[in-house]
Amino acid sequence: MRRKAKSPKPQASPLPGSDRIDQLLAAHEHEETTWRIFKIISEFVKGFEFLRKYKRAASIYGSSRLHLKNHVYREAQQLARALSKMGFTIITGGGPGVMEAANHGAYNNGGQSVGINIEGIFGDERRNKYVKEGESFQYFFTRKVMLSFASQLYIFFPGGFGTLDELFEMITLVQTKKIPPVPIILIDKHYWQPLISWIDKTVYGENKAVEKNYRDYFYLVDSAEEAVKLIKKLMSQKKIPFWK
Repeated sequence: MRRKAKSPKPQASPLPGSDRIDQLLAAHEHEETTWRIFKIISEFVKGFEFLRKYKRAASIYGSSRLHLKNHVYREAQQLARALSKMGFTIITGGGPGVMEAANHGAYNNGGQSVGINIEGIFGDERRNKYVKEGESFQYFFTRKVMLSFASQLYIFFPGGFGTLDELFEMITLVQTKKIPPVPIILIDKHYWQPLISWIDKTVYGENKAVEKNYRDYFYLVDSAEEAVKLIKKLMSQKKIPFWK
């Protein structure tokens, strides 16, 4: 007598978004999840309260792996010193490399030198010694929001994935009008031009995945000296939105 073939088991369909959230929440104790939510809210509150006192600020980004003898370190230090003399608070991620260089420049000029750092992500991601005032964040995304809304001027030196992440975030926020059209300045043409050329050729040219005028969202200069000249020009044209 032939056995009846078993019909295949139906494949489980992907869980709807809400069910996935329920499943994730169920994986933790209720108290732990609730505490985490309060912790996230408290980080946003303390971050915005901390930053609201800085009316004229510049956020400076770049690699954490560049040190004193590197020309990029010296350029960041020079720019921060100049901006500090112009009355800008210098805000960085508070770590080493370009972040340290920027804080170093502001510190040596007697200006406001601020660090917004992350707790325990990298072994070397400690607050550098040139930060005069700072806040630490447990969650990367809360720290990222603070850096994105902290300033009226955003400057990007050569950096890795973190720097690129912040750059594209800022461009997207301006493009989608989630923040005012603040100046975004890239420094070091040798470093940034290949990325821009790739966007020109592949992202826009071959795929039309960005709008034609995407270059309107940022400026490209080659040095701290050029950046200072550009910033002074933008200030004279009232293109830097200072808070009252």
